[in-house]
This record gives sequence, structure tokens and C-alpha cells, in this order.
Amino acid sequence: MRIALIQHRNASDREANLAETRARVGEAAQRGARLVVLAELHTGPYFCQVEHPAEFDRAEPLPGPSTEALAAIAREHRVVLVGSLFERRAAGLYHNTAVVFERDGQLAGRYRKMHIPDDPGYYEKYYFTPGDLGFQPIDTSAGRLGVLVCWDQWYPEAARLMALAGAEMLIYPTAIGWDPHDTPEEQARQREAWITVQRGHAVANNLPVLACNRVGFEPDPSGAGAGAAFWGSSFVTGPQGELLTQADTESPETLHAEIDPGRTEQVRRQWPFLRDRRIDAYDGLLRRFCD
Repeated sequence: MRIALIQHRNASDREANLAETRARVGEAAQRGARLVVLAELHTGPYFCQVEHPAEFDRAEPLPGPSTEALAAIAREHRVVLVGSLFERRAAGLYHNTAVVFERDGQLAGRYRKMHIPDDPGYYEKYYFTPGDLGFQPIDTSAGRLGVLVCWDQWYPEAARLMALAGAEMLIYPTAIGWDPHDTPEEQARQREAWITVQRGHAVANNLPVLACNRVGFEPDPSGAGAGAAFWGSSFVTGPQGELLTQADTESPETLHAEIDPGRTEQVRRQWPFLRDRRIDAYDGLLRRFCD
């Protein structure tokens, strides 16, 4: 099965971003993609660099204008489409939500980001309520999709629970980058850690991993911070963590890869990690810390 990841650079506004998405999904579909993945919060700038009440005006109900636009793109190009939106659930209740559309434009499912970061330039706890839908794969014509979002990608528990629920691949829409003030050595360590941990999820669960990041520099709108240099590097691995394709750190790009749905079965016969799990000995995982 051919899949595509659209490494996104923020354009001037929502309509410009959606127009770019529409064009690039169309190109991916012409090259045979059945599944297309977009980056985290791809319809606008990464607004979490600051804490400001006016930024909540970006949130939309689901369904809403952006879901209608993404549904139309999926339907026009006959692809399963994974998007990422700022969901307004109610006044004062907002989520960072991934949405999945079938080839006919129907909403196949949604996932609300479970792990919410709070770091300089990534003030997401101000905006997003932690997800309450759990780690449930979404069934589509392209397979059972284990969709997670950005900060979730650091947690082996999230990947494992998706695998145990029957996910056939792990998908991470992402917005992660460097602090421009960090040294080149620290920037390299951060990027390599990000790649390595996700390849580890592929290995430990014998599943393909699709990580789709945004790219490019976005200034801090308040002027107080250094801004964020999103490092791109979107990639696809196979079920042994092998890199199938990877983008660079600077350019918008559409990645293509071929995924063999039968390889997970083959690899799990050789590396039976699920068979050998000691579920009788993992009670400590339910504790914050084993004092």
C-alpha cells in the first residue's frame, strides 16, 4: 500500500494552508497514495508559543469548517486522510484533535491528544484539555490506524496500548522544533532522540510508524521568545524500525513509501514480544513513580 506524508510549512492563513494541502494531496493521490497524513495543527501557525485568550478564537467545532474542507479533499482525491485540528468542544473546553476521513469524505474517527506538554514556546496546557477517548485505533479502508499526536510519541505506553487494541500502524502528526538559541550539538541530540524513540515503538510493537512534522521557522508573535525552528525530518519506518523514507530539516516535502501490511505478521512470528510480555508483573506501571 502506498502512503504519503505531507511535511508542512505554515503559509499566511488558514485558506492558504488548506489550498496547499488540497494541491499536495492531489499530487500524492496521482502517484497512487491511498493514505495521506498531515502535520499537527496544519491549518495555521503554531499558536502555542504564547498564552493569550484571543488564540482560542482559532478553535472550531467538529464537525466544522475545517473538517468540511478536509472531508472534501479526501472525497475529491479518494484517499484516507489524517488531519489535525484545534477542537472547540464547549466554551472553555478545547482539545488538540486528530481527525480521520474515509475515501468518500465520511469522518471515520477522531483522537484527542492525551499527553499535553508545557515547555517554553510550547504552552499547550494553557489551550488543550487532555484527551478522553483513550487509545483506540480507527478503522478505515487503509487499515486500522493507531493515530496519536506529537507529545504522545515519547510514551511507549501509548504505542503499546494502540498495538494491543489492534492498530496496524502508528501515526504521529507532529509540530516539534528547536529553540534557535540551543547549540547545534543540543539540537542534533534532540532530533536524534525524537527519531530514535519512535523507531523503538516500531520495533517493540512490530508496526510501521508514520511521523509527519511541520517545517520552517515561526516567530514568537509576542516578540518575547526566540521563535520555533520546526525541524521537519518526517519519516516512515517498517515494523523492524527500518527507515523507508525521510525528509530533510528545512523543506516542505511530500514523502511516499510502500507499506506491506503482511510484514507485521511475519516479524511477530520471529520476534514474539507480545507473547512474552509479563502482564502479571507490570502493576508498577499504574503508579506515577515507585518510591
